[in-house]
Amino acid sequence: MTDDPLLLAIDQGTTSSRAMLFNGAGQRVAVSQYEFTQLFPNDGWVEHDPEEIWQTTLKSVQDVLASPERAGRPVAAIGITNQRETSIVWDRATGTPIYNAIVWQDRRTASVCQALEDEGHLPVIQRRTGLLLDPYFSASKVAWILDKVPGARQQATAGELAFGTVDSFLIWRLTGGKVHATDATNASRTSLFNIATQKWDDDLLAIFNVPSGLLPEVKDSADTYGATDAKLLGEAIPICGVAGDQQAAAIGQCCFDVGALKSTYGTGCFALVNTGTDFVRSSNRLLSTVAYRIKGHTTYALEGSIFIAGAAVQWLRDGIQIIDDAAETEALASDAGPSTGLMVVPAFTGLGAPYWDPAARAAILGMTRATSRADIVRATLRSVCYQTHDLVKAMREDGVPVSALKVDGGMVANNWFTQGLADMLNVAVDRPQVMETTALGAAYLAGLQAGLYQSFDDIRTNWQLETRFEPQATDTADKLARWAKAVAAVRAFAEP
Repeated sequence: MTDDPLLLAIDQGTTSSRAMLFNGAGQRVAVSQYEFTQLFPNDGWVEHDPEEIWQTTLKSVQDVLASPERAGRPVAAIGITNQRETSIVWDRATGTPIYNAIVWQDRRTASVCQALEDEGHLPVIQRRTGLLLDPYFSASKVAWILDKVPGARQQATAGELAFGTVDSFLIWRLTGGKVHATDATNASRTSLFNIATQKWDDDLLAIFNVPSGLLPEVKDSADTYGATDAKLLGEAIPICGVAGDQQAAAIGQCCFDVGALKSTYGTGCFALVNTGTDFVRSSNRLLSTVAYRIKGHTTYALEGSIFIAGAAVQWLRDGIQIIDDAAETEALASDAGPSTGLMVVPAFTGLGAPYWDPAARAAILGMTRATSRADIVRATLRSVCYQTHDLVKAMREDGVPVSALKVDGGMVANNWFTQGLADMLNVAVDRPQVMETTALGAAYLAGLQAGLYQSFDDIRTNWQLETRFEPQATDTADKLARWAKAVAAVRAFAEP
């Protein structure tokens, strides 16, 4: 029916902000999206302007609410999903950020994390958070802001500042400064949240030197987060769902059963497998994390994080300018000549799981005079397949069986790449009909809280397969051995 309520998803990502309207069947009704500026002030530093994040988010929301596709239909609730770990500190009185957002990819606190590890803090951090000591996570970023911005630490101690991941900042702005909250999935990525007790942890706060007065309230992923200020959008819409982008994608992919695995190929690549009520501690340098928390009940996941996936294609386009559009990569990779053994290791901001080497940097290895742009494009796409193989291998070694993979994100529209994943992993790869699974997951959480869905079973019926890619290649062993040598080479080059 045309007057059935819609769900509004805010998907605030690493390179763009977008808003989407979905109907109850999980079908997209309207979308608006704006890219924003990537800032690289120093080697390994990545920042965003929080005001540009806010303005692009607000404009995209205003667009879809005013779109002809909406045609006056009621919007039942808003769900928010966001780039995780990216950290913002703002003034509680004015709502103004005191420094740029420090992005999850940022490596500036690598030496701080190494020092904390040298002091013996890793076991307690890993035991309580499921995370490793790495600049990827929020805690060291927050401490850096407090230490480097004049007067910030004194303001924080006095309770004058607020910290949040991007979801929390958007909730603050959308509610006119009335609500300072986050959800358990985002809290679980800060290194300050004990995922066993589901509370901010005083010992972790002391280790990272972060005052507790900065922190938001931690709520369920489907919960009531207040309503939008009517002056912003012309109407007060309840915010009813929040999850970090990878957890939202798992929900959008209906990974509700233990062992269900999805991998999202956006700026980075993130493979997440549902482990149910078990807080599985990895022996292979994967991350334990909160998959979602509903009605006070926590579901956990094991995750492998790759920092650079789609960002490598963006580098081909904007960095070395050998393509004009990401869509060109499929034809170029398909048309490339016989494999030359060329390797691209896209460690532009270090290597994520299972290596966790913040000092590593990107390289192209094995070039000859005959190397073409098609060869470089193919090797770049294949590097993401290799990295995914590393993650799935680690999951298997942690005792998690992997028999199929659900995929989403911009890169998997490329059939050559998606077939390459199936070949490299030797498992079937399923691509859904609705590819915007991250935004869809946020919408589903909002719909659960708003009563449009009674349970995950209602949501599960929406998922539909578009294409299944069955593994075909058998000659992967030599390629994987060469990949291992390439990774070893860039890590050796980074050594002092």
